[in-house]
Amino acid sequence: MYYRLNGMTQRLTGASTSAYVPQGLKVGLPADPSPMIFASPTKMVSEAASHVEYLGTNKVPDLQKLFQKADGIPVHLKRGVMDKMLYRTTMGLTIGGTLYCLMALYIAAQPKK
Repeated sequence: MYYRLNGMTQRLTGASTSAYVPQGLKVGLPADPSPMIFASPTKMVSEAASHVEYLGTNKVPDLQKLFQKADGIPVHLKRGVMDKMLYRTTMGLTIGGTLYCLMALYIAAQPKK
């Protein structure tokens, strides 16, 4: 049985023997590529507003000042208590997971009685 690609559903469907062309492409197909559907922009630059409205205030300058301050604290702990709790929780879970894996390997390495 032969199959061909359905142009509407983009799925393989059953076809007759005329769909089978062992030499390659059919002669009647155009050699030029089809034009791009979305070639032109939907909004011209001149139509765009001169300023962009954000949903909130820009916090980047404040955060840059905070993270670039030379106070000896690592960057991943500079925002306070929540960063410390997140860091310690992550380290605890990492160490606990490593110990659990080592224990599972040790148990798996023991011969069955």
